Amino acid sequence: MVSSSHEAMHRIFQEDPGVFARTFRTLGLPFPEPVAVSLMPTDLTEIQPLERRLDTLLRIDAAGGDSYLLAVEAQGKKDRGKPGSWAYYVAHLYAKYRLPPLLLVTCQDRSTAEWAAETVVIGPTAWPTLSLRPLVLGPHNVPVFTDVEAAARDIPLATLSAITHAKDPDAGAILKALVAALQTVDDDTAMIFAELTELGLGSAPAAQIWRDLMAVDLSFFRSQTSQRLRSEGRSEGRAEGRAEGRAEDILRILSKRGVAVSEQVRQRIVSCTDLDVLSDWLDRSLTAEAAEDLFAQAGA
Repeated sequence: MVSSSHEAMHRIFQEDPGVFARTFRTLGLPFPEPVAVSLMPTDLTEIQPLERRLDTLLRIDAAGGDSYLLAVEAQGKKDRGKPGSWAYYVAHLYAKYRLPPLLLVTCQDRSTAEWAAETVVIGPTAWPTLSLRPLVLGPHNVPVFTDVEAAARDIPLATLSAITHAKDPDAGAILKALVAALQTVDDDTAMIFAELTELGLGSAPAAQIWRDLMAVDLSFFRSQTSQRLRSEGRSEGRAEGRAEGRAEDILRILSKRGVAVSEQVRQRIVSCTDLDVLSDWLDRSLTAEAAEDLFAQAGA
């Protein structure tokens, strides 16, 4: 049975796929900066009646044309059968998509995290056939957020921090910072990550701390300011934000690739609000020899 904490751990990556890149950057891991992230189907069932599902599967496209798959699994305890399932996932994903897969496992306690991080060798001792090496995020390496400003700058990563450190003695300080940080963002975003935090804490002692904090501070979400923000059309604002972010990605890719961008081209990109058109330009930016090539038969 899937637990609430299990559900929350991978939903964070679905709400904000970029959180993994920021986490890797914080840990100094050598993964390229993504320019596009796509949510992929998680059903790995084949013709045989054996159902296999990942928690979350993302396709990561990096500058320079490199792409890989990020398979996210939340693991609450040691399970002798899991390494075999993980090996299946990785092999199946590579065979199906022909892209290098990366297995990311999230844990809430150090013991499980250390177990999950062990390299698993499959095959005879004299001739190993397959070596599985998961990348693990847990309380041993996810940064602690006790500073409100730092938490407010990256709500998804601060939420992941709160969940992975749910059993830490300092969990209360982490949760207090997160509650204060949630009051700096729009109501819908705050409610999503407040819910994910409660789900992620599960039955840990920190769950009661979170409920006590929310009992005091939940008035913010019902305040006149909160109601006004909702009535002013937060969905439109988020759409504009996504368009701005995609335009910035296009310009960044062109810059990284050394493609010159005139002011006229720049203005056309940043002024566009059509996400479909921007997505088309983003794809073209990976291979365009000139910035003007973005607009060739783009329909805009």
